[in-house]
This record gives sequence, structure tokens and C-alpha cells, in this order.
Amino acid sequence: MEMQDMELDFKGGNPGAVQYGNFINYYQFHPPENRLKLLPTGVWDKTKPFCALDLGCNAGDLTIALCDFLIGKVASCNILGVDIDPSLIERAQEQTENNGQIEFICLDFMKDSGKVLIKDYLKKRKLEKFDAVFCFSLTMWIHLNHGDEGLRQFLKEICNLGDLIVLEPQPWKCYRSAVKRMKLSNAHFPLFTELKLRQTVEDEIERFLVENCKASKLYESERTDWGRKLIIFKPLCNT
Repeated sequence: MEMQDMELDFKGGNPGAVQYGNFINYYQFHPPENRLKLLPTGVWDKTKPFCALDLGCNAGDLTIALCDFLIGKVASCNILGVDIDPSLIERAQEQTENNGQIEFICLDFMKDSGKVLIKDYLKKRKLEKFDAVFCFSLTMWIHLNHGDEGLRQFLKEICNLGDLIVLEPQPWKCYRSAVKRMKLSNAHFPLFTELKLRQTVEDEIERFLVENCKASKLYESERTDWGRKLIIFKPLCNT
């Protein structure tokens, strides 16, 4: 779908069809402040510098707003935003040309090359892991493109990357909508029919984090008007 057509779809209330959740003008539908108002104020450590990873950062609007939100709640704030879409990362970089607190990199987290870039970012700062990993509306796209086992592996890896994990998992109805939009565009998600984690996928994600990744749930927000919630976990050990 051409960019102009996608923008018209957004204006008409239809975000269009994408494979990885890399919607153009996504924040016209979900402004950053709608997420930030759901975040708690008491889980951040005010005594030390804070370094975070924002996975699936899109064009960076929420990443930038998140950094502003955290200032004053932590001693200092640095965020790495990553996305699979180079055009979205280019937009994000244009927004933060003179902002030394935020860096944007185009990578695929599910590939080894992407993980190397993230590890390099940590090494430069002499860190073993991030203080928090943010995953806003990302789990569905991992799941649709990498299957049940890919989702489980993703959850294990982010638990090894962050002291806190902030998730906004999509419920099953979002999967149905994404699949329907793809069909209307004469495309599909090849692994969709093989998924075993379906109607209860949100509960299954939480259960896996608690039972397999030894994570404790610190916080759960109310559901938004678009039917999602933010959940914060603290992994207790590496998996």
C-alpha cells in the first residue's frame, strides 16, 4: 500500500494492513498521552540513572513523550528506540536530531543482528541490561510473524534484557482485525492458522512470564478505550 493511500485510510478510521504493525501516522489513532496516563509513578528508581529500551517504537512520538514523562521520576533518562521499519526510524531520528537522551536504530529484534546492535548499545554505556524494556502493542506482531514458540522466545529474551518489563499485549480481537485487514489487501499471515495461543493469549502471556520467566507482576492498569491494558513485570532471574 502506498503511503498516500495509507494516510487516507487513517483519516477514514481504517489503519490499513501491515505485516509488522508498522503503521504510518499511528499516533493519529493512539496519541502518546493515552499510554502515559496509564503508567504508575511509584515503580521508577529515583536514585540512579535510567536507561530504557522501547521495542517497536514506530516514528518515535511515544518514545519522546516517555522520556519527558520519566524526567523527574528518575535521576537521568536515556532511551533506545528500535523499529523494523527504516522509514519510521528516519522520521524518529528527524524528531530528535539534537536530543542526546534518545537514540533510534532500525533493526529486527528477532534476528541475531538486531540483538547484537542492542548489546552494543548497552556495552557503550557499560550496562548489562536496561532498567526497563517497553513493549507497547508489540506482542501480537511478534506472535503473528513468529508463531507461538517465537512469542515465548521473545518473552524470555526481553526478561533477560530488562529489570522491568512494561507490556501492552493485544487481545485476540486485535488479531482478528489484523487478519481481516490483510485479507482485504490480498495478503495474509502464514503462521496464523498454526497458532495454539488464541482467545486467552493475554492470560497465556502473563502465565508464561510468571511461571517460566520467574517474573512478578508489579502493576496492571485499567483497560483503555481501545481495549488494552499496561502490565509491568519484574523478572526475578535470567531464564
